[in-house]
Amino acid sequence: MDNKEFNKQLEKRTIGFAITIINLSSCLPNTPEGRVIRNQVTKSGTSIGANYREVNRSRSKADFSNKIKICESEASETEYWLEIIFELKWVEDHKLNLILTEANEILAIFTSIGKNLKN
Repeated sequence: MDNKEFNKQLEKRTIGFAITIINLSSCLPNTPEGRVIRNQVTKSGTSIGANYREVNRSRSKADFSNKIKICESEASETEYWLEIIFELKWVEDHKLNLILTEANEILAIFTSIGKNLKN
């Protein structure tokens, strides 16, 4: 797979992840605490793909590197909120485990891209 195809596939994957996060958010409790976590996980989980789209339109290597780091940071934050949701048992474990696995893989991809920029 060439870079262009990889970028296209990763954009699609992050869009799919954003939709999954939005669907998950609608299942969270409608309490003050639930709304805070819903907002946080929705913001970070949907911004991964939005920022990655900007990565693919970066103007320089420095711009690319900075935007990849933002994607990595947002993916890490999303993973954090998912772990909180898991610990609170707000969603069935098997459903959340699938989402956590995807979050982990997305974070690993952006971490790997970021590390490869340094080489």
